[in-house]
Amino acid sequence: MRAFSFSAVLIGFGSALMLGVPGLAQQPAGGDHGAHHGIPSQMAEPSVHGGHAHDLGPAGASYDLRFIDGMVQHHTGALRMAEYMFDIGQPGVGALAKKIWRDQANEIRAMGLWRKAWYPGAPGYPVALAPGGDPNSLSGLTRMTQAQIDGMRMMGEGPTKENRVVWFLEGMLHHHGGALIMAHDALAKSSNPTIRRFAQGVIVAQRAEIIELRRMLALGGLRKPEYLKYDALFAL
Repeated sequence: MRAFSFSAVLIGFGSALMLGVPGLAQQPAGGDHGAHHGIPSQMAEPSVHGGHAHDLGPAGASYDLRFIDGMVQHHTGALRMAEYMFDIGQPGVGALAKKIWRDQANEIRAMGLWRKAWYPGAPGYPVALAPGGDPNSLSGLTRMTQAQIDGMRMMGEGPTKENRVVWFLEGMLHHHGGALIMAHDALAKSSNPTIRRFAQGVIVAQRAEIIELRRMLALGGLRKPEYLKYDALFAL
């Protein structure tokens, strides 16, 4: 791994999405609201980070629960990645990691409240659609496997002290790309206005951070074509 150095880096991001607890019960998920163009179907991630298992299954009454549980696991992966950087001395990188941690932790808390309000009968563990399961029934769900959790978290191998800056910047870029895929999936399949607003906010916030992550990588001389592969997902 080549040495990675930064001059002073200022990190400027848009305001984090403010999330409120919905006052109404969940609207049942309707049919497909139209596929969002440009969603890459097979995105191979660098081997140092785990691949992203972003398939949440078809639309249905349990879709929003499946989306919440998948996104909570995805966000948890971002928290764990960010924690590796809290003591970093590189200008801007530690601050970026702490901002990502705060934003994602707030969203995890909000999604937990939605889950409790909308699906009081759901099991306490994260769920996924069972093979052949009914997407309109809680009985069609099964406990998310460890492999599914690992795929959602996209952690893979942890960094070394020497490579952790690039590990974090590249890994978070691909991690945000996974969130864009999930957000577009929600816009295509969910009729819940709170979930749809949340998904739109994810797209707006994380496309801005992907651009900043690329800029930070470019300051160290890293400009890989793979950094551009999520651009098709930037549009709402």
